[in-house]
Amino acid sequence: MKKSLYVIASLVVLSALIVSCAPKETPAEAEPVVAEAALTLSGPATQVSWSLGDLKGLETIETDYTNKDGETTTYTGVAFSTLLAEAGIDSFTSLTLVASDEYTEDVTADELAGCPSCIVAFDEDSLRSVMPDLSGKVNVKDLVEIRINQ
Repeated sequence: MKKSLYVIASLVVLSALIVSCAPKETPAEAEPVVAEAALTLSGPATQVSWSLGDLKGLETIETDYTNKDGETTTYTGVAFSTLLAEAGIDSFTSLTLVASDEYTEDVTADELAGCPSCIVAFDEDSLRSVMPDLSGKVNVKDLVEIRINQ
């Protein structure tokens, strides 16, 4: 009986030592929530990124676009002029619109100046350029970047 008490006491002491030597769990530090960039505007001395929420928080306008089949769709988005003003851009020669699949199209500063209804539109879960007064090629789906060309 003494031997079994000795074994039980030893197990209790051993268990206490194991528990006390185990590393203490500390609560995981909360990582800051960073919204993923939906659109980046970049240039020689500029790089600005907006999340989808940031873009939706800016002043928006509606633009009608009629495709080559004669179907008209109304899009809501942020005017290119608003995005450029937000980034402090007042002078450029052209913009390169970049899709997520790396498709690119250029639009000149003069073309953009003549198109106040040109927008970066909210298109389901992505963005697109909508430029009703310009070539259909510059209506870039899944727009992720605008590059400023000086």
